[in-house]
Amino acid sequence: MISPMAADVAASHLGFGIGWIGWIVIGGIAGWVASKIMGTDGQQGLLLNIVVGIVGGLLGGFLLNLLDVGTYGFGWVLTFVTALAGACILLFLVRLVSGRR
Repeated sequence: MISPMAADVAASHLGFGIGWIGWIVIGGIAGWVASKIMGTDGQQGLLLNIVVGIVGGLLGGFLLNLLDVGTYGFGWVLTFVTALAGACILLFLVRLVSGRR
């Protein structure tokens, strides 16, 4: 049995990690899709979509970690779904705080 930490280290050494450019690309796409889902697309530009997607990915990853959900071996797909869910939650919270409909 391989530990999750060992699997993560092995994946990064074998090139299975997505890297920071991958996070920017996935974050941008997830932020854009989240803005379409949440109806805020006309209110933000490309840069904010990327930021919302990346922060959403961090938020989603944090929540998955709290729930003890393992994400090893799923790569781009789970990263995108996590970033998308986190970005939607983030946009919802921003809308809730700002009072926009």
